[in-house]
Parts: sequence; C-alpha cells; structure tokens
Amino acid sequence: MIRRPLLLLISCGGSILGAEVKPVAVIVETATLQAPEANQAACVNERYVYAIDSKVIAKYDRETGERVAISTGSATHLNSAFLWEGKLYCAHSNYPRQPERSEIMVLDPETMTLSAFKNFGEYRGSLTWVVRIGEDWWCNFAHYGANNAKTVLVKLDREWREIGAWTYPAEILKQLGQYSISGGIWHNDCLLATGHDHRLIYRLRLPKSGTVLEYIDTIRSPFPGQGIAVDPKTDGIVGIDRGERRIIFAEFR
Repeated sequence: MIRRPLLLLISCGGSILGAEVKPVAVIVETATLQAPEANQAACVNERYVYAIDSKVIAKYDRETGERVAISTGSATHLNSAFLWEGKLYCAHSNYPRQPERSEIMVLDPETMTLSAFKNFGEYRGSLTWVVRIGEDWWCNFAHYGANNAKTVLVKLDREWREIGAWTYPAEILKQLGQYSISGGIWHNDCLLATGHDHRLIYRLRLPKSGTVLEYIDTIRSPFPGQGIAVDPKTDGIVGIDRGERRIIFAEFR
C-alpha cells in the first residue's frame, strides 16, 4: 500500500539556456510505495505507477498500491523511463556487455507488451535515460570506471539526427566514482541528474558556449541515485530507493 508522508529535502530551479538561476525551492516527500521491481527507476501518471527492474516493468494502482500487471517481452538492462502520448518509453542497453549497444524500448500500458522502438546499436555508450521535449529527444549515454568522463547528453531531432552533445563537468564526475549518470529530467528549464547510489541531485543547464554542461550546484535528495521522472499529477518528481525497493513521491513546495 502507499504510505504518506515521510521527511524529505531537496530543491530545484534554474535555466536551460544559462539565464539567472531561480531561487532554490524545497521539496517534501509525500508518499511511498513498496515495489519489489523498484530496482532501476520509476515512472508515474495520474492513475498508475510503473516500477522498473532490469528485465521487467510492473504496473501499480496509484491509489491502492496494488500491483495490477507486469510486462512481457525480452529485456536485458532497462533504465529510466518517461510517458509520452500514452506509452512508456524506456532507456535500454546490454550493460555490462561489450561492445555497448543501446535502444529505446516502449511499453504499451494496455497490453503491457514491451518492444523495441529505436535501436541505436553501437552509439556513444550505454543509454541510461531519455526524455522527449517538444520535437527533440534528449538521450544520456553513460560510460563507467576510468571512462566515465565520456558520459554524454545528446540532443536528437525527430529524425534522430544529432543536433547537440554535452559532457558533464568535473565537479560531478569526481563524485560518481566508478559509476555514471543514471537518471535525468528537465524541470523548470533546469536539468536534474542523478548518479548511481548517492542521495544527491546535480543541477545543470546548457552552457552559453562550449560542450560541457554548466554545473549549478549539488543538492541533497530523497532518492539514492537511479532513475527519476516527472509526476504529471503534482508537477513533482518520483524516484526509487533500490535498497528498500520503494518508490518515493516528492513535490516542490
């Protein structure tokens, strides 16, 4: 069942194009939902919650916390997901295999069938998160260990043509250790990015020039890394605590 609420703190604000950063707001945790599949990420709409594991996605009733369905279809390493035009689009890779191959998979929430949507093949790394803003796709391709500085955020148009690419600043890379960027969303024109296992959210924005994202600050997070998503019902965010297999809901206040 869904439990409400627990103590939480975090913040957000900023600009995607380098304008003055808005004052930091407070976020409060409003509810949690226990889900054994909450191992990689979570996604949510007004009625349902989706808990994402490496190979499956489970669908839960948002009000009762009851699991109502689980996905079918083959997957290897699912990551963050987002909802667009009624479907759930999920980053997917063959991690930790080499060479790295990535794709976007799509889940039909009605049939709970998981299938391929866009195959990147061997392209820039392991896809860990993806969102669509307007006509453009924002895709994060991760690298790990000594190569994590190669982690890159790529902007592609509707025809999948690359129209921009940005790496992450040293201030963030040194905090990631052997891991990389696991989750990310655009919220109020500010990029919120998460790592693998720290209770931190990194705030960034596009630089006015150059190809390195501009670091704003690091703020404490209720989510110990992994994938996050926008909550369209509250305009808040949702994430997971993979150690406790919980989905955590939070709102900006």
